[in-house]
Amino acid sequence: MRVIASSIRKGNIIERDDGQLCVVLSAESFHPGKGTPTTQIDMRRLSDGVKVTDRFKTTEQVERAFVEDKNYDFLYSDNDGYHFMNADTYDQIQVPADVIGDQKQWLQEGMKVILSIFNEIPVGIQLPPRVTLEIVETEPAMKGQTASSSYKPAKLSNGARVMVPPHVSTGTRVVIQTEDGAYVERAKD
Repeated sequence: MRVIASSIRKGNIIERDDGQLCVVLSAESFHPGKGTPTTQIDMRRLSDGVKVTDRFKTTEQVERAFVEDKNYDFLYSDNDGYHFMNADTYDQIQVPADVIGDQKQWLQEGMKVILSIFNEIPVGIQLPPRVTLEIVETEPAMKGQTASSSYKPAKLSNGARVMVPPHVSTGTRVVIQTEDGAYVERAKD
């Protein structure tokens, strides 16, 4: 299916002119003051994992591979990879660690994810936009620092490190964006 380059998003699978399938890592459109607007797409080839970058005019047509998105539940990870189960059919699928990439830190047991499947092979994963985790280690708040916009480092229960506002203390459950690891808010539960 051919689509315009500016509609390509992170996680999409596209077919390059040389026939190689690539998963999109980032897509950024540039609109200069004069000249043609362009879209730069950073991708990883599915065949060998090499990162490549292509630049297209924003209205140029790009071949988007037909990839089936299916809902799965995360079960566990081991030396063989990451294991997921289709909640409807109870089929289990194993996903290699390089497909998960740096998103592995946000995976939680039972988490509902969307796996992109191409020719029965998992090629991409979409996590929920936000996760709730507990802070296990952070510096205590300084008196008078609560109103400032400064952030302090904190360690989450999954081992990830994030920056949080000064009023957040150890033991607090917080909501984190899975896309960039940014603090959103205190958990409401």
